[in-house]
Parts: sequence; C-alpha cells; structure tokens
Amino acid sequence: MHFAYPPRKSSNPLPFRPRQSRISLPTLRKGRFRSIAVIVTIIIGSFWILSKLFGSRAATPAPRRSGDPPVVLVTVLDERKHGMAHSQSIRENREQYAKRHGYETMFVHVGDYDLDEADESWARIPAMRHALTNFPECGHIWFLDQDAYIMEPAESLGEMLLEPHLLGKIMRRGVAVAPDSIIKTFSHLRGRDIELVLTQDVGGLSTGSFVVRNGEWAKFFLESWFDPLYRSYKFRKAEEHALEHMVQWHPTILSKLAIVPQRLINSYVDGNEEGGFQDGDFVVRAAGCGREGAPSCEEQLSKYRARWQEAFRQA
Repeated sequence: MHFAYPPRKSSNPLPFRPRQSRISLPTLRKGRFRSIAVIVTIIIGSFWILSKLFGSRAATPAPRRSGDPPVVLVTVLDERKHGMAHSQSIRENREQYAKRHGYETMFVHVGDYDLDEADESWARIPAMRHALTNFPECGHIWFLDQDAYIMEPAESLGEMLLEPHLLGKIMRRGVAVAPDSIIKTFSHLRGRDIELVLTQDVGGLSTGSFVVRNGEWAKFFLESWFDPLYRSYKFRKAEEHALEHMVQWHPTILSKLAIVPQRLINSYVDGNEEGGFQDGDFVVRAAGCGREGAPSCEEQLSKYRARWQEAFRQA
C-alpha cells in the first residue's frame, strides 16, 4: 500500500520575526516559573519554621541545675512509734549537720503519703520525690532513716562520696547485687555515670542510707520504684526487695548504680567487721529497731546520742 507524500513546504516562507527580548520567556513559561517559585518558597519557609520549632529544641541541651543546695537530707519521722524525744534528737542531728555544710533538711511524717496499705517503710520513696519538687535546683538527695545519727560533723558528704573521681575509686565493681544473684554491678562504669549510691549488708541492698543525684533519671527511678504493682507484691522486706528486683531485671537501673562499702554511710550498731560501727565512722544506724520484739531506736542509740552532741560541740 502506498501513502501520499507529505505536503511540500512553501517556497515563499513567512519572513523571520525575531523575539522582542532574548531574556524574556513565553507567557506560558513565565506562568510556570512563577508557580514553581511560589511552591519552592513555601517549602523553604515550612522547613525554616519547623527547624525553629523542633530543631532548635533538639539542639539545645537540657538546662543544668545550679546544685543549690548541694544536698538535701530527707528523713521520714514516726513520733507515735519512736517517741517525741527520739524524733527531736534526730531533727537536731540533721539540722546541725546540714547547717555546717550548706545543706538543707526535709522532715516528713510517715502518714503524709497514701501508701495503699503497703508497709510504712515505702514512705521514703514519695518523700524523696517530694524533696526533688521542693528543691528543684539541688545537687543530690540523701535519705537517712530515723534510726540513724550522723557522728562526724566535719565530714562533707559531697567531698567524701559525691565527687565523681572519688566515687569512681570507692565504688565496688563486679559484685552481686543481691545474695546468691548472678547479676553483678558493671565493671566499666565511672563515677560520672552514677545516679544512685547504695550500700549492702548481709541481707542485701540497704535503703536506710542512700543518695540519688537530682535529674530526670532520679524522677524516673523513684516513680518506677513506687509503682503500685511493686507495692502489691508484698515483698518480705518491702521496698528493699522491690529495689533488688528492679536492679536485677532492669539495666536502666543497674547501669546507674554504685554500691559503696557499707561503713562509708551506713554503719550498724550490731554488725559484722565490714558493717559494724567503729569510732570515726560517719553514720551509725540501729537497723531494725522498734520492730516487734526488738529494742526501741531510742534505747539502741542512747549511748550514741551524747557522743554525737559532744562531737558537734567540739567541731
């Protein structure tokens, strides 16, 4: 099949018409260019706004706390159980020590918090959280139970324990966190990694004297520890066994934990060579005093009351 040839071009084409300007664009191209320019401007503007809203927040580091006061000393009191005289001596002991070192004290009562019928020893956890709220710029919170006296007024908790380079030297690495546990403290941690400082006695972790560094991790830790689920378990040693559970099952807790020698901040009236009080120790505790069948705290600490008072007068 044959197709017709295309028409021949005219031998007399129209005269050439030059463009009015070499840099001008056809009307259609100009419209497209304006549309593209508008879209690009909107996109760039959107990215700029988003970067200001979100990018700057991500790039800005969390504000550092002033560390004022350096330490807040927290104690939960139970005058009904231990008597007004003993509770007053505990107040005086804490206040005199804190005044010497520029620290603050915070005393609360065991009935101040709703524990959902859990053991009263759980009150120390919301008390610590309460202290973080009352002293948002503080450096550390030190909980010291009402069964203890500070015996050495010249000793600064910060200089003795909280300086990262000192803590790195004294913290115990590679030790079981609970009796017969296969979980051990990390060996690679440094003093600056630590948020929680504890001691152990023969029964496991002790919460009669411990320190938490102020910060977001401290809030997370205390709120996790006070979870109603843990209180519902009815652990034999209440919050201490709950803490041992957390440390063994949650690396986020273990990775911030330092266990230090017991006598550093937690010597016992009756204890073994590692934990029993000796002259010159910082703190003495009558752990377990006042429980059913045990002597009262006032009775067990009676001989130490005059000693700390004399030490504070001479310091």
